[in-house]
Amino acid sequence: MTILFYDLVGRDAARPFSPHCWKIAMALAHKGLDYKAVPTRFLDVPGIEDGASTTIPVIRDGEKVIADSFAIALYLEEAYPDRPTLFGGSGGETHARFIERWSQLTVHPYLGMTALTALHGMQDEANAAYFRQSREVRYGKTLEEVGAGRDVGLAAFRASLEPLRSMLAYQPWIGGSGPLFADYIVFGAFQWARIATPYRLLDDADPIAEWLARCLDLHASLGQRVSAAA
Repeated sequence: MTILFYDLVGRDAARPFSPHCWKIAMALAHKGLDYKAVPTRFLDVPGIEDGASTTIPVIRDGEKVIADSFAIALYLEEAYPDRPTLFGGSGGETHARFIERWSQLTVHPYLGMTALTALHGMQDEANAAYFRQSREVRYGKTLEEVGAGRDVGLAAFRASLEPLRSMLAYQPWIGGSGPLFADYIVFGAFQWARIATPYRLLDDADPIAEWLARCLDLHASLGQRVSAAA
């Protein structure tokens, strides 16, 4: 049975942008599972699967409905043990949880600030109004005021990535010799920004940029099916 995957989009249904949904798109492809993406806008989320979650990604696999990207990855690993592993064992699960926390607390804040006004511009009128109101409450500033700090913060952001940059000198993937869910966690964050804004986050020679290019080529170039923002 084909898995239903609720994927966050804006005005253009062909440009899914959520970092958390991209984790699951990559995880499903990694497992080689058939799925149908259901383009879903912000204001549609509360109605999916009878209100199963206030956020997406959400998947339906037969009778099971699972929300939250990490919970979905754990489910896929347990439900499809004969498919390529997302974690490489229980140690890989705890490693991925650390990477998730690091990404959420170190990578996401700057990328979110950088892409904020562009993400607003990707929405239709009703969803743009929701996005502005909800994000301005969250930040306590206008979208434009939040985004104004990106140039000042760029050097510090690049410096904060040094643990990842240094690790890639020892191994090609966060998962070691091959990509695992830990790679998709960080990839999802950079893909979010790549799709939303052309702002230059990394130097071309940065090992992280090289890793990101390899991620984009995975699974029949799944990540490249959505072009970078121009």
